[in-house]
Amino acid sequence: MKRSTIVTAIDIGTTKVAAIIGKRDETGHIEVVGLGETVSTGVKRGVVLNIEETVNAIQKAVELAQNMAGVKITESFVGIAGQHIKSVKSRGTINTDARSEEITQSDVDRLIENMYGIPINPGEEIIHIIPQSFIVDNETDIKNPVGMFGKRLEANFHIVIGQTMAANNIKKCIRRCGIEPIGLILEPLASSRAILTDDEKEVGVALVDIGGGTTDIAIYHDDIIRHTAVVPFGGNVITLDIKQAYSILERQAESLKIQHGSAFPGSSDEDYHITIPGLKGRDPKEISCNNLAFVIQARIDEIFGAIDYQIETSGFGGKLGAGIVLTGGGALLKNLPQRVSYITGKDIRLGYPNEYLRSDVIKDINHPKLSTAIGLLLLGFERVKDEFNFVEDEAPKIMEEPKQEPQETAREESFMDESDESSDKKDEKKKAKKEKKEKGKRGNWLGKLVDDFFDGKDNKIEE
Repeated sequence: MKRSTIVTAIDIGTTKVAAIIGKRDETGHIEVVGLGETVSTGVKRGVVLNIEETVNAIQKAVELAQNMAGVKITESFVGIAGQHIKSVKSRGTINTDARSEEITQSDVDRLIENMYGIPINPGEEIIHIIPQSFIVDNETDIKNPVGMFGKRLEANFHIVIGQTMAANNIKKCIRRCGIEPIGLILEPLASSRAILTDDEKEVGVALVDIGGGTTDIAIYHDDIIRHTAVVPFGGNVITLDIKQAYSILERQAESLKIQHGSAFPGSSDEDYHITIPGLKGRDPKEISCNNLAFVIQARIDEIFGAIDYQIETSGFGGKLGAGIVLTGGGALLKNLPQRVSYITGKDIRLGYPNEYLRSDVIKDINHPKLSTAIGLLLLGFERVKDEFNFVEDEAPKIMEEPKQEPQETAREESFMDESDESSDKKDEKKKAKKEKKEKGKRGNWLGKLVDDFFDGKDNKIEE
């Protein structure tokens, strides 16, 4: 496999860690060749709280993915989420090059780079700077200003900020596994890439990714990301509610939620009882299915009340023509779309990551719980292609050093007898030639250093 076609992504969640390896096929689709999942015990609400447990979980997931794909992982894109994530809006302005009024990509890059200097709180760092729209000489709503003429370039930005400690802990866990994190990607953006269509993003849509510890929100309108947020509630709180309500084990509560849980209580005719084995020496417990649904419904109403608040405060609550798209493992709860539609009054659909990928070796790849991992993989392919400009159909070309022409030693030897130079003069010439050569080396040390640096970099990329 060519290095240019292989990308790895790791999703570190509250309940699971997923490592996924993919390559791009001839049709442009992403083929998943390796997938590893394991239980996550060192993460709470998207934040690493136990380094050792998280490292062990990542190693297990990576080993499973490597064995399935038959490749060795050395670098990966990694998702980041958690309650510490927040987003702000800002505007930046620069003046274009005075020698040419045409706006170039370097001007756009310089404007984006300037945004890293905005004031943020101590202990925070900027994760993403996403341009929303550009303004060229007071001409607004420009999506791509490159090639236009103008003296003043402005832009509105969506800036994602997170805690430095949380980001560093994620990077440390990845590096402890012998893998270099080559990019942190906000998980709501990754899920959006895997689930949403271009039409939905244009007309307006809110993606809600219900994970184990958190629920991620991403709002799009006019093909532009408008708002991102992370709600510190997920499927785990529903499990804990069931556990506390019926005084049962957590694994029993999780099984009840998956097999018999519902976001809408049914009629009395549809009610039935579930028997739960008791603890040692104790009688089994019987649980009404409708009572279970009431417990789940109360927490669902709270979670989506917080989500609806985020949607309304974003300013685009009335502009979501495509409604809400649910994904994530928690989205499979029975009757959840109907309950969410009742709470928010918007159209609801379940999102599956089946449009942009395929897999000949993994049967359950089309599952909402893998939306974030697959989105990380898709964004990873886009970043790698933009950064390195790989050409997959052609083998990498290795620059050959120009061959040095052989010195005419034989000719000099043939005319040795005709030469009138003495041995002393020959020695003087050799000495002068050697000094001249050494002087040239000393004079060109900087150029040689730069050439060696870029040669080394090119060779590393082409390997």
